[in-house]
Amino acid sequence: MNIRALRAMISIVLVSTVLGLSGCASGPKVRANFDKSVDFSQYKTFGFASPLGTDRAGYKTIVSQHLSSAVRAELEARGVKYSEAAPQLLVNFNAKLSEKLRTDTVPAPATSMGYYGYRGGSYSAWPMYDSDTVVSSYTEGTLNIDVVDISKKQMIWEGVAVGSVSEKNADDLQPAIQRVVAKVFEKYPVPAAGEKK
Repeated sequence: MNIRALRAMISIVLVSTVLGLSGCASGPKVRANFDKSVDFSQYKTFGFASPLGTDRAGYKTIVSQHLSSAVRAELEARGVKYSEAAPQLLVNFNAKLSEKLRTDTVPAPATSMGYYGYRGGSYSAWPMYDSDTVVSSYTEGTLNIDVVDISKKQMIWEGVAVGSVSEKNADDLQPAIQRVVAKVFEKYPVPAAGEKK
């Protein structure tokens, strides 16, 4: 095996390991904004916008169904019941996927022999290693969950999650959506029963 092939193989293994670990450890980035003048404990009922932002051409998508189910579980755990007839809050979603590029610099075995072969690779941050820049593409998903006070006709809370969408998550969509929605609702002003804020 030549040096170039070995160097490429080590770079790929290192990048895969780093990306795999960062994907497991970090999860999506979550943020929330809310109206601090609102007493969220006053709300007892909620419903869903019709159509939802994740619906398509007059029908409810599978993503909409999974999101509705996950959000319903989170709000009901906070004492807010679903009511189609008289909701105080209206919930809507938006989700999008974007193709992104990631650039990573990873260590790789040094192939230069230095000046005239003398002390090759000894002058880098990691002796005997150089660095390679690896560019890879990935799919980034963004989920917005909006909560609107129907009587005021204004949004009072917005939760946003942004993260990489793996093939595994896309193949097993419902549990992936439940995990993300649960993470977003950790930032909701009213904690779930048994949860401390």
